[in-house]
Amino acid sequence: LFAFDTVNKTLSLKPGEVSKIPIPPSLVAGACAGVSSTLVTYPLELVKTRLTIEKNMYDGILDAFLKILQREGPAELYRGLAPSLIGVIPYAATNYFAYDTLRKVYRKIFKEEKIGNIETLLIGSLAGAISSSATFPLEVARKHMQVGALHGRQVYKNVIHALSSILEQEGIQGLYKGLGPSCMKLVPAAGISFMCYEACKRILVDEDEDEA
Repeated sequence: LFAFDTVNKTLSLKPGEVSKIPIPPSLVAGACAGVSSTLVTYPLELVKTRLTIEKNMYDGILDAFLKILQREGPAELYRGLAPSLIGVIPYAATNYFAYDTLRKVYRKIFKEEKIGNIETLLIGSLAGAISSSATFPLEVARKHMQVGALHGRQVYKNVIHALSSILEQEGIQGLYKGLGPSCMKLVPAAGISFMCYEACKRILVDEDEDEA
């Protein structure tokens, strides 16, 4: 959210300015936000996946982290990073762009500049549903690549290979396996995240500006 807000403010046009880029600032800012957060937190995501699949091999997060480093090297912590980045760019870009667009539509329809917490929660949840559904096949490919050759599983060369193999073996439904549970987690999470962000922003930023 910090990355999104920073980039979005930098790229947003001031009155009278002409756009320097052919795409909406919120789309670019969303992609930047997704990339920056993924690069920082990806090793934890991989460890979480390993703990889920290999429950009896590790004694916790720290133990899993150390064993992966010792046995497979630092590069293993970023296995599947490429498809993850490929997935997170459209997801984050779509998520933030949808959120920004829905807020503008809400203001235009209801003629209100300020948007309440409940409305923000609903707008954020809808944005999460749109982005999750649109990019879920890339998330499936990422999970498959993270698991790698564990327990005789197929090793994929790249995200295109993963997607084509899943499509060939399981059909179109294989690319959307688990979409329901994923949306049950991501949709409310997106709504709550945006609602808390906007509420804190009003308290910490807007009030300071009013006092100034």
